[in-house]
Amino acid sequence: MKKNKKKNKKKKLIYIVPIFISIIMIIGIVFCFVNTMPISNKDSKVILKIKEGSTIRDVSDILKEKKLIRNRLFMLAYIKINNINGLKAGNYSLNKNMSLKQILSILKDGSNIKEETITITFNEGKTMRGMAKIIEKNTLNTYDDVFNTLSDKEYIQSLINKYWFLDETILNENIYYPLEGYLSPNTYEFKADANVKDIFEKLLDQTDIVLSKFKDQIQNTTFTIHQIITLASMVEGEGVTLDDRKNIAGVFINRLNNGMSLGSDVTTYYAAKIELGERDLYKSEINSDNPYNTRSQNNIGKLPIGPICNPSSEAIEAVINYTSNDYLYFVADKNMKVYFTKTDSEHNKIINELKSSGLWYEYK
Repeated sequence: MKKNKKKNKKKKLIYIVPIFISIIMIIGIVFCFVNTMPISNKDSKVILKIKEGSTIRDVSDILKEKKLIRNRLFMLAYIKINNINGLKAGNYSLNKNMSLKQILSILKDGSNIKEETITITFNEGKTMRGMAKIIEKNTLNTYDDVFNTLSDKEYIQSLINKYWFLDETILNENIYYPLEGYLSPNTYEFKADANVKDIFEKLLDQTDIVLSKFKDQIQNTTFTIHQIITLASMVEGEGVTLDDRKNIAGVFINRLNNGMSLGSDVTTYYAAKIELGERDLYKSEINSDNPYNTRSQNNIGKLPIGPICNPSSEAIEAVINYTSNDYLYFVADKNMKVYFTKTDSEHNKIINELKSSGLWYEYK
Protein backbone atom coordinates (compact mmCIF):
# COMPACT_ATOMS: atom_id res chain seq x y z
CA MET A 1 0.00 0.00 0.00
CA LYS A 2 2.79 2.39 0.97
CA LYS A 3 4.61 1.71 -2.30
CA ASN A 4 1.43 2.46 -4.27
CA LYS A 5 0.97 5.74 -2.41
CA LYS A 6 4.53 6.75 -3.20
CA LYS A 7 4.02 5.88 -6.85
CA ASN A 8 0.82 7.91 -6.96
CA LYS A 9 2.62 10.90 -5.40
CA LYS A 10 5.41 10.61 -7.95
CA LYS A 11 2.86 10.47 -10.77
CA LYS A 12 1.12 13.58 -9.43
CA LEU A 13 4.42 15.39 -9.18
CA ILE A 14 5.28 14.38 -12.74
CA TYR A 15 2.10 16.17 -13.87
CA ILE A 16 2.07 19.07 -11.39
CA VAL A 17 5.68 20.24 -11.73
CA PRO A 18 5.55 20.83 -15.50
CA ILE A 19 2.20 22.62 -15.12
CA PHE A 20 3.61 24.80 -12.33
CA ILE A 21 6.71 25.59 -14.41
CA SER A 22 4.52 26.40 -17.42
CA ILE A 23 2.39 28.77 -15.34
CA ILE A 24 5.51 30.51 -14.02
CA MET A 25 6.86 30.82 -17.56
CA ILE A 26 3.58 32.23 -18.85
CA ILE A 27 3.45 34.77 -16.00
CA GLY A 28 7.05 35.72 -16.74
CA ILE A 29 6.36 36.12 -20.46
CA VAL A 30 3.27 38.25 -19.79
CA PHE A 31 5.22 40.33 -17.25
CA CYS A 32 8.02 40.95 -19.75
CA PHE A 33 5.58 41.70 -22.55
CA VAL A 34 3.61 44.22 -20.46
CA ASN A 35 6.73 45.98 -19.22
CA THR A 36 8.22 46.43 -22.69
CA MET A 37 4.97 47.78 -24.16
CA PRO A 38 4.16 51.52 -24.31
CA ILE A 39 2.51 53.07 -21.26
CA SER A 40 -0.23 54.48 -23.48
CA ASN A 41 -1.52 54.14 -27.03
CA LYS A 42 -2.25 57.87 -27.14
CA ASP A 43 0.14 60.52 -28.44
CA SER A 44 1.45 62.17 -25.26
CA LYS A 45 4.76 63.99 -25.60
CA VAL A 46 7.14 64.17 -22.64
CA ILE A 47 10.16 66.46 -22.46
CA LEU A 48 13.03 65.42 -20.21
CA LYS A 49 16.69 66.08 -19.55
CA ILE A 50 19.38 63.49 -18.82
CA LYS A 51 22.24 65.24 -17.05
CA GLU A 52 25.93 64.53 -17.60
CA GLY A 53 27.16 61.83 -15.22
CA SER A 54 23.72 60.25 -14.78
CA THR A 55 23.81 56.52 -14.05
CA ILE A 56 21.46 53.97 -15.59
CA ARG A 57 19.63 53.94 -12.27
CA ASP A 58 19.25 57.73 -12.48
CA VAL A 59 17.85 57.38 -15.99
CA SER A 60 15.38 54.69 -14.87
CA ASP A 61 14.23 56.97 -12.02
CA ILE A 62 13.61 59.84 -14.45
CA LEU A 63 11.71 57.65 -16.90
CA LYS A 64 9.57 56.25 -14.10
CA GLU A 65 8.90 59.73 -12.70
CA LYS A 66 7.86 60.95 -16.16
CA LYS A 67 5.59 57.88 -16.51
CA LEU A 68 7.37 56.55 -19.58
CA ILE A 69 8.07 53.08 -18.11
CA ARG A 70 6.09 50.86 -15.77
CA ASN A 71 8.84 49.24 -13.75
CA ARG A 72 12.33 50.66 -13.20
CA LEU A 73 13.77 47.35 -11.91
CA PHE A 74 12.55 45.59 -15.04
CA MET A 75 14.21 48.27 -17.18
CA LEU A 76 17.52 47.73 -15.36
CA ALA A 77 17.24 43.97 -15.90
CA TYR A 78 16.26 44.47 -19.57
CA ILE A 79 19.35 46.65 -20.15
CA LYS A 80 21.64 44.07 -18.55
CA ILE A 81 20.15 41.07 -20.37
CA ASN A 82 20.30 42.86 -23.73
CA ASN A 83 23.78 44.26 -23.04
CA ILE A 84 22.64 47.84 -23.72
CA ASN A 85 25.16 50.53 -22.85
CA GLY A 86 26.10 54.07 -23.76
CA LEU A 87 22.88 55.91 -22.82
CA LYS A 88 23.72 59.54 -23.50
CA ALA A 89 23.09 62.74 -21.61
CA GLY A 90 20.96 65.29 -23.44
CA ASN A 91 17.56 66.84 -23.96
CA TYR A 92 14.89 64.47 -25.17
CA SER A 93 11.39 64.57 -26.55
CA LEU A 94 9.81 61.17 -25.89
CA ASN A 95 6.27 59.90 -26.07
CA LYS A 96 4.15 57.70 -23.83
CA ASN A 97 3.21 55.61 -26.88
CA MET A 98 6.84 54.48 -27.26
CA SER A 99 7.95 51.01 -26.23
CA LEU A 100 10.86 50.46 -23.85
CA LYS A 101 12.98 49.37 -26.82
CA GLN A 102 12.20 52.58 -28.73
CA ILE A 103 12.97 54.76 -25.70
CA LEU A 104 16.32 53.09 -25.05
CA SER A 105 17.23 53.31 -28.73
CA ILE A 106 16.66 57.10 -28.66
CA LEU A 107 18.65 57.46 -25.44
CA LYS A 108 21.52 55.55 -27.05
CA ASP A 109 21.54 57.90 -30.07
CA GLY A 110 21.66 61.02 -27.89
CA SER A 111 19.70 64.26 -27.60
CA ASN A 112 16.83 64.44 -30.11
CA ILE A 113 15.79 68.03 -29.31
CA LYS A 114 17.16 70.71 -31.59
CA GLU A 115 14.72 73.17 -33.09
CA GLU A 116 11.64 71.22 -32.05
CA THR A 117 8.83 73.32 -30.61
CA ILE A 118 6.26 72.55 -27.94
CA THR A 119 2.83 74.03 -27.22
CA ILE A 120 1.87 74.92 -23.66
CA THR A 121 -1.44 76.28 -22.38
CA PHE A 122 -1.51 78.40 -19.23
CA ASN A 123 -5.11 78.64 -18.06
CA GLU A 124 -6.67 81.75 -16.54
CA GLY A 125 -6.55 82.08 -12.80
CA LYS A 126 -3.48 79.91 -12.20
CA THR A 127 -1.31 80.96 -9.29
CA MET A 128 2.46 81.05 -9.72
CA ARG A 129 2.62 77.64 -8.05
CA GLY A 130 0.22 76.30 -10.68
CA MET A 131 2.22 77.92 -13.47
CA ALA A 132 5.41 76.32 -12.11
CA LYS A 133 3.78 72.87 -12.21
CA ILE A 134 2.80 73.39 -15.85
CA ILE A 135 6.33 74.52 -16.72
CA GLU A 136 7.87 71.52 -14.99
CA LYS A 137 5.48 69.09 -16.69
CA ASN A 138 6.00 70.42 -20.21
CA THR A 139 9.61 71.61 -20.35
CA LEU A 140 13.12 70.70 -19.24
CA ASN A 141 12.81 73.09 -16.28
CA THR A 142 12.01 72.01 -12.74
CA TYR A 143 9.50 73.48 -10.30
CA ASP A 144 12.40 74.90 -8.28
CA ASP A 145 13.90 76.49 -11.41
CA VAL A 146 10.83 78.73 -11.62
CA PHE A 147 11.17 80.02 -8.07
CA ASN A 148 14.93 80.33 -8.25
CA THR A 149 14.44 82.61 -11.26
CA LEU A 150 11.78 84.62 -9.41
CA SER A 151 14.17 85.14 -6.49
CA ASP A 152 16.87 86.58 -8.77
CA LYS A 153 16.47 90.30 -7.96
CA GLU A 154 18.82 91.46 -10.69
CA TYR A 155 16.78 89.58 -13.27
CA ILE A 156 13.49 90.97 -11.94
CA GLN A 157 14.98 94.47 -12.03
CA SER A 158 15.96 93.93 -15.68
CA LEU A 159 12.31 93.08 -16.41
CA ILE A 160 11.14 96.24 -14.62
CA ASN A 161 13.48 98.21 -16.88
CA LYS A 162 12.16 96.41 -19.97
CA TYR A 163 8.37 96.41 -19.47
CA TRP A 164 6.42 99.65 -18.94
CA PHE A 165 3.77 97.98 -16.77
CA LEU A 166 6.22 96.63 -14.16
CA ASP A 167 7.58 98.84 -11.37
CA GLU A 168 9.44 98.62 -8.07
CA THR A 169 6.22 97.63 -6.27
CA ILE A 170 6.75 94.00 -7.23
CA LEU A 171 10.03 93.97 -5.27
CA ASN A 172 8.20 94.45 -1.97
CA GLU A 173 9.56 91.79 0.41
CA ASN A 174 6.03 90.80 1.47
CA ILE A 175 5.02 89.87 -2.09
CA TYR A 176 5.28 86.11 -2.51
CA TYR A 177 6.25 86.04 -6.20
CA PRO A 178 7.18 89.28 -8.02
CA LEU A 179 5.66 88.30 -11.38
CA GLU A 180 2.41 86.90 -9.97
CA GLY A 181 -0.46 88.42 -11.94
CA TYR A 182 1.69 89.63 -14.83
CA LEU A 183 2.05 86.37 -16.79
CA SER A 184 -0.71 86.46 -19.37
CA PRO A 185 -2.70 83.20 -19.65
CA ASN A 186 -2.81 81.87 -23.20
CA THR A 187 -1.55 79.07 -25.43
CA TYR A 188 2.07 79.52 -26.46
CA GLU A 189 4.67 77.86 -28.63
CA PHE A 190 8.21 77.53 -27.29
CA LYS A 191 11.43 75.85 -28.30
CA ALA A 192 11.54 72.53 -26.51
CA ASP A 193 14.69 73.55 -24.65
CA ALA A 194 13.31 76.95 -23.55
CA ASN A 195 14.43 78.06 -20.10
CA VAL A 196 12.30 79.79 -17.45
CA LYS A 197 13.41 83.27 -18.56
CA ASP A 198 12.37 82.51 -22.16
CA ILE A 199 8.95 81.44 -20.90
CA PHE A 200 8.46 84.40 -18.57
CA GLU A 201 9.36 86.92 -21.23
CA LYS A 202 7.07 85.41 -23.85
CA LEU A 203 4.17 85.64 -21.39
CA LEU A 204 5.16 89.19 -20.42
CA ASP A 205 5.21 90.15 -24.11
CA GLN A 206 1.60 88.98 -24.33
CA THR A 207 0.73 90.96 -21.18
CA ASP A 208 2.18 94.01 -22.93
CA ILE A 209 -0.21 93.44 -25.85
CA VAL A 210 -3.20 93.01 -23.49
CA LEU A 211 -2.47 96.07 -21.34
CA SER A 212 -1.49 98.31 -24.25
CA LYS A 213 -5.10 98.14 -25.48
CA PHE A 214 -6.15 99.88 -22.26
CA LYS A 215 -3.13 102.15 -21.83
CA ASP A 216 -5.03 105.43 -22.20
CA GLN A 217 -7.74 104.30 -19.78
CA ILE A 218 -5.15 103.08 -17.28
CA GLN A 219 -3.40 106.45 -17.33
CA ASN A 220 -6.71 108.23 -16.64
CA THR A 221 -7.75 106.09 -13.68
CA THR A 222 -6.91 106.65 -10.01
CA PHE A 223 -5.61 103.07 -9.74
CA THR A 224 -2.04 102.04 -10.45
CA ILE A 225 -1.39 99.16 -12.86
CA HIS A 226 -0.42 96.98 -9.90
CA GLN A 227 -3.75 97.73 -8.22
CA ILE A 228 -5.65 97.02 -11.44
CA ILE A 229 -3.92 93.65 -11.86
CA THR A 230 -4.52 92.87 -8.17
CA LEU A 231 -8.24 93.65 -8.48
CA ALA A 232 -8.43 91.67 -11.73
CA SER A 233 -6.87 88.64 -10.03
CA MET A 234 -9.59 88.78 -7.35
CA VAL A 235 -12.33 89.24 -9.93
CA GLU A 236 -10.93 86.24 -11.86
CA GLY A 237 -11.48 84.02 -8.85
CA GLU A 238 -14.89 85.40 -7.87
CA GLY A 239 -16.84 85.49 -11.14
CA VAL A 240 -17.21 83.71 -14.47
CA THR A 241 -19.12 85.90 -16.94
CA LEU A 242 -17.92 89.33 -18.06
CA ASP A 243 -21.08 91.02 -16.73
CA ASP A 244 -20.68 89.40 -13.32
CA ARG A 245 -17.02 90.32 -13.21
CA LYS A 246 -17.75 93.95 -14.03
CA ASN A 247 -20.32 94.10 -11.24
CA ILE A 248 -17.98 92.32 -8.80
CA ALA A 249 -15.27 94.86 -9.62
CA GLY A 250 -17.86 97.56 -8.90
CA VAL A 251 -18.63 96.01 -5.51
CA PHE A 252 -14.95 95.86 -4.55
CA ILE A 253 -14.44 99.49 -5.55
CA ASN A 254 -17.55 100.54 -3.57
CA ARG A 255 -16.21 98.78 -0.49
CA LEU A 256 -12.79 100.38 -0.90
CA ASN A 257 -14.39 103.82 -1.24
CA ASN A 258 -16.41 103.15 1.93
CA GLY A 259 -13.39 101.97 3.91
CA MET A 260 -14.84 98.46 4.25
CA SER A 261 -13.13 95.11 4.36
CA LEU A 262 -13.10 93.37 0.98
CA GLY A 263 -13.53 90.06 2.83
CA SER A 264 -12.62 87.99 -0.21
CA ASP A 265 -12.17 84.27 0.37
CA VAL A 266 -9.83 83.92 -2.59
CA THR A 267 -7.34 86.30 -0.96
CA THR A 268 -7.47 84.40 2.31
CA TYR A 269 -6.69 81.12 0.58
CA TYR A 270 -3.84 82.71 -1.31
CA ALA A 271 -2.43 84.22 1.88
CA ALA A 272 -2.32 80.72 3.38
CA LYS A 273 -0.77 79.32 0.17
CA ILE A 274 -3.69 76.92 -0.17
CA GLU A 275 -5.38 76.41 -3.54
CA LEU A 276 -9.12 77.15 -3.50
CA GLY A 277 -10.98 73.88 -2.95
CA GLU A 278 -7.89 72.04 -1.72
CA ARG A 279 -9.19 72.06 1.86
CA ASP A 280 -11.02 74.29 4.31
CA LEU A 281 -8.98 76.95 6.05
CA TYR A 282 -8.14 76.86 9.73
CA LYS A 283 -9.48 79.65 11.92
CA SER A 284 -5.92 80.92 12.43
CA GLU A 285 -5.49 81.19 8.65
CA ILE A 286 -8.78 83.02 8.20
CA ASN A 287 -7.81 85.56 10.87
CA SER A 288 -4.15 85.77 9.92
CA ASP A 289 -2.56 89.21 9.80
CA ASN A 290 -1.21 88.70 6.30
CA PRO A 291 -0.95 91.52 3.73
CA TYR A 292 -2.76 89.31 1.21
CA ASN A 293 -5.64 88.44 3.53
CA THR A 294 -8.51 90.91 3.02
CA ARG A 295 -10.33 89.39 6.01
CA SER A 296 -7.61 90.67 8.34
CA GLN A 297 -8.60 93.54 10.62
CA ASN A 298 -5.43 95.35 9.58
CA ASN A 299 -6.44 95.23 5.92
CA ILE A 300 -9.85 96.89 6.21
CA GLY A 301 -10.34 99.23 3.27
CA LYS A 302 -7.26 97.83 1.52
CA LEU A 303 -6.45 95.69 -1.47
CA PRO A 304 -4.17 92.70 -0.94
CA ILE A 305 -0.50 93.59 -1.34
CA GLY A 306 -0.39 92.06 -4.81
CA PRO A 307 -2.17 89.83 -7.33
CA ILE A 308 -3.31 86.41 -6.15
CA CYS A 309 -3.28 84.70 -9.56
CA ASN A 310 -2.61 85.45 -13.21
CA PRO A 311 -5.89 86.91 -14.50
CA SER A 312 -7.38 86.70 -17.96
CA SER A 313 -7.60 89.71 -20.26
CA GLU A 314 -11.37 89.63 -19.64
CA ALA A 315 -10.88 90.04 -15.87
CA ILE A 316 -8.53 92.97 -16.51
CA GLU A 317 -11.11 94.53 -18.83
CA ALA A 318 -13.80 94.01 -16.16
CA VAL A 319 -11.79 96.12 -13.71
CA ILE A 320 -10.88 98.86 -16.18
CA ASN A 321 -14.47 99.07 -17.48
CA TYR A 322 -16.22 98.06 -14.25
CA THR A 323 -19.95 98.51 -13.79
CA SER A 324 -20.77 101.40 -11.49
CA ASN A 325 -23.42 100.12 -9.07
CA ASP A 326 -24.58 100.63 -5.48
CA TYR A 327 -24.03 97.04 -4.33
CA LEU A 328 -21.81 96.27 -1.36
CA TYR A 329 -22.20 92.48 -1.24
CA PHE A 330 -22.22 89.50 -3.57
CA VAL A 331 -22.28 85.75 -3.24
CA ALA A 332 -22.14 82.90 -5.78
CA ASP A 333 -24.07 79.63 -5.60
CA LYS A 334 -22.65 76.22 -6.46
CA ASN A 335 -23.54 76.81 -10.13
CA MET A 336 -21.53 80.06 -10.11
CA LYS A 337 -24.61 82.27 -10.41
CA VAL A 338 -23.79 85.53 -8.60
CA TYR A 339 -26.28 87.41 -6.39
CA PHE A 340 -25.69 91.11 -5.63
CA THR A 341 -27.16 92.90 -2.63
CA LYS A 342 -26.95 96.32 -0.96
CA THR A 343 -27.19 95.44 2.73
CA ASP A 344 -25.80 92.85 5.12
CA SER A 345 -29.30 91.56 5.96
CA GLU A 346 -30.13 91.06 2.26
CA HIS A 347 -26.79 89.29 1.81
CA ASN A 348 -27.45 86.89 4.71
CA LYS A 349 -30.98 86.23 3.48
CA ILE A 350 -29.61 85.11 0.09
CA ILE A 351 -27.08 82.83 1.79
CA ASN A 352 -29.80 81.17 3.90
CA GLU A 353 -31.99 80.68 0.82
CA LEU A 354 -29.09 79.07 -1.07
CA LYS A 355 -28.37 76.74 1.86
CA SER A 356 -32.01 75.68 2.18
CA SER A 357 -32.31 75.02 -1.56
CA GLY A 358 -29.08 73.00 -1.75
CA LEU A 359 -27.26 75.60 -3.83
CA TRP A 360 -24.67 76.53 -1.21
CA TYR A 361 -21.20 75.32 -2.12
CA GLU A 362 -19.67 73.04 0.51
CA TYR A 363 -15.97 72.18 0.37
CA LYS A 364 -15.26 68.48 0.64
